[in-house]
Amino acid sequence: MTSSPSAAPWTVGQLPPQNGRTVIITGANSGIGLETARAFAQAGAHVIMAVRDVARARPTAAQLPGSTELRPLDLADLASVRAFAASVEPVDILINNAGVANVPLGRTADGFETHFGTNHLGHFALTNLLLPRITDRVITIASNAHKSAALDLTDPNWERRSYRSSAAYGQSKLANLLFTLELQGRLTAAGSDVRALAAHPGAATTGLNRHLGPAMKAVAAIAGRLVMQSGIDGAQPTLFAAVRDLPGASYVGPDGRGGQRGRPTLVSRSATAQDTGLAAELWDLSERLTATSFPLG
Repeated sequence: MTSSPSAAPWTVGQLPPQNGRTVIITGANSGIGLETARAFAQAGAHVIMAVRDVARARPTAAQLPGSTELRPLDLADLASVRAFAASVEPVDILINNAGVANVPLGRTADGFETHFGTNHLGHFALTNLLLPRITDRVITIASNAHKSAALDLTDPNWERRSYRSSAAYGQSKLANLLFTLELQGRLTAAGSDVRALAAHPGAATTGLNRHLGPAMKAVAAIAGRLVMQSGIDGAQPTLFAAVRDLPGASYVGPDGRGGQRGRPTLVSRSATAQDTGLAAELWDLSERLTATSFPLG
């Protein structure tokens, strides 16, 4: 069930009843994902919490209201992605929420750079594998970090470039937006009613900064006291994108200064994130790397 835009600022309290609907949320055991799961379960949806460590997530899931279930999913392992996708029945909404940020140079089980492999390729493969069973929309979580990022399709896995964790994270978030753009184009061409949208939480209190060094953690802590909003406030753009009647490829974020906090609204993205040619090239590369493809049409 969706609701139409209105002039009044939107809050999670306006989430319409979701009875009879099923929502998959990756990384639903903490941060924005957990608050999104809580809101959907409270509204009556059945929430599939796709998490890397089911045992660790079980105590948290047990405290949620409504109908929830835990299923294992490691986005850094395409075998796990395939196994998860094969276990899923028809679903209304897929929320590609899980991610890593600012981690040291590492490789996924399939040899991809950790940010690119987890944040982009894992969700790319998951979406394509699930798409024939998705009835409503796909929401992918991006970040303001995309605005200063570049995407090097000749070296997406940082095999030749000098590695910088912040640049690798930004590249993966830019890839999330380009993926959403190309996915919507393909859905439209296939005559599908499914919509692809993206959202970002602004500056919210999540666990994504845990890999920063001591100095940057101190800076983040000071900045956090000034601009960061709560997890539930950070989840509002995701929820807004998931239930409002928005055009495909819309991008939702907070309406405050710099997109750091505030009520959810449609926001702008960088010129690179609107590059349809680059989006198509990224899609082709992602298909080759994941051995998955657009399944409709």
